[in-house]
Amino acid sequence: MGDLNDWTNPYLAQQLIDPVKCLSNEIRNLYTAAQRLSTTTMSMATSMASTSCFISLPLPPKLLRRFKIPPIHTKLPQLCSISTIHSPRTPAARSTAPVDATVAEEYTTTEEEPISVSNLHRFVQLNLGEWTGFCYQFDANGNLQHKISTRLVAGSYGEDELMSLIQTLYIKQPPSSTFISGYDDEPEWAEYKIKESNMFTMDKYQQICFFPTERAFALRYQTAGMLETVLRQGVLGEDDTGEESPRNLKLPSRRPSIVCENCLYSLGKDRRSRVFHVMDPKGILEMLLVFFEERASEVQIAVSLENFEHDKNRILPFLGQWRGHSITKRSGIYGATIDEHDTVATLEMDEKGQLLQVISSTNKADSTTTNVPWTGMLSQNVIIFDKGFQVTLLPGGIYIGCPSDIAKSVAESKSFHLEFCWLDSSVRRQRLVRTFDAEGYAVSSTYFLETKI
Repeated sequence: MGDLNDWTNPYLAQQLIDPVKCLSNEIRNLYTAAQRLSTTTMSMATSMASTSCFISLPLPPKLLRRFKIPPIHTKLPQLCSISTIHSPRTPAARSTAPVDATVAEEYTTTEEEPISVSNLHRFVQLNLGEWTGFCYQFDANGNLQHKISTRLVAGSYGEDELMSLIQTLYIKQPPSSTFISGYDDEPEWAEYKIKESNMFTMDKYQQICFFPTERAFALRYQTAGMLETVLRQGVLGEDDTGEESPRNLKLPSRRPSIVCENCLYSLGKDRRSRVFHVMDPKGILEMLLVFFEERASEVQIAVSLENFEHDKNRILPFLGQWRGHSITKRSGIYGATIDEHDTVATLEMDEKGQLLQVISSTNKADSTTTNVPWTGMLSQNVIIFDKGFQVTLLPGGIYIGCPSDIAKSVAESKSFHLEFCWLDSSVRRQRLVRTFDAEGYAVSSTYFLETKI
C-alpha cells in the first residue's frame, strides 16, 4: 500500500476521492431535482413572454426564485483541486439573480463546457471585422436628436474558453468652433476602447442571451458610459468642456436603472441594428440609441436609416397579420433553449387611431394555444397600451417596446419585458424580447421570426 504520508500515493488518493465522489453525486441529485423544477418554472414564464408583441405580461415573483446549492471544493495536497459542481476554469458567478442561465452556469458539469466554448467562439466570429454606420439618438417619443458617424473595429485573442472579443469604437467629431478653414481639413475621430467580452464577463456582468443560428443577442450594461462618450464626442467633439448637462445635448443618467442592448442581424445582408434602451433611475424610458451598421469593405458607403420609407407614418409597416415562430433561451453563455412556440400576431387600427392587437401562441411541446388581446392608442410615434406598456416607432421599420413605468412593475412584484422589432423587408420581421424579473435581473430572451400574410 506504500507510505500513507506520501500524498502522491495512488491508493491513498483514491481513498480520499471516493467519498468526495459520493458527496458529489448526492449534491448533483439534489441539483437535478431543483433544475427540473426550475426548468418547469421558466417554461411557464417564457411561454407568457413568447406571446409578447408590443406587450409585457406580469409573472408572480415566486415563479422566478432560484435554487442555490453551494458548490463544494475539496483540496488534496499535491493534487489538483476537485470541484464537484462546476468547471474549474469557469468561475461561478455569485449573483442573487432569479432563475436564469447563471444557475446552469454555477452548477453545470464539465460535460456542458464545450457547448459554452462553441457559443463563445460563434459570438466572437459574428462580431469580428469593421462595422461602419451611424449612431442615432432618439428621445422617448421617437424624435431624432442627433446622428453620429461611427466605425467599430472588432478583433479577438486567446483560444478555447480563454478567447476574448476586443472592440474599438471610433466616433467622428464635428468641426471645432475654433476650426480654421484650410488648416487640417481631415475629420477627427475619437477613439473609445470597449471593455472586452469573454466567458466570465458575458455571464457575470453582461448577462448575455445569444442565438447563434438566428444571429441575435441581448446584453446588459452596468452604466451608460460608452453611450455618453459617443454623444459627447459625436456632438460636442473638442468643444466639450465636461459639463454635466451640456447645452443642446441630452446625456444618459449617471446611474440608469437599466441599459440594455438588443442586436439583430439582417437575414439577407451583412448588416445589423443594435438598439439601446436607457431607463432613468426611476425606471422611465429616458432615450433610445440605435447603431445601424454594415460590415464594410474599403469602398463601401455606410447605410443610413434615412434611406428607408415610412418615416412619416411609421405604424403602417406593422399593420396586418404576422405568422412565425419563437425560441426562448435562458440568459448566459450556455443559453439552453427552454421553449418554442408558433405565433400569429394581428394588429389593426381604426380611424380614431385606436389599435387592437391579438396574439396567438401555440406551444410546440404540448400544443396548447394562448390568445392575448390588447388595445392601445397611437399618439404621433408612441403607442400606449392599456396594460402599462408603450411602443416607440422609429424610422427604418424599427419599433422599441418597454413598460411605461418599470418602478411600478417592480413595486407590484411583476416581471417586465424590453422589446426590439426590425423589419428586414416589407414582409419579414425579426423581434427580440428581453425578459426581466421583478428585481431587474435578466431571466431570458425570446427571438421571433415572422412573415406578413
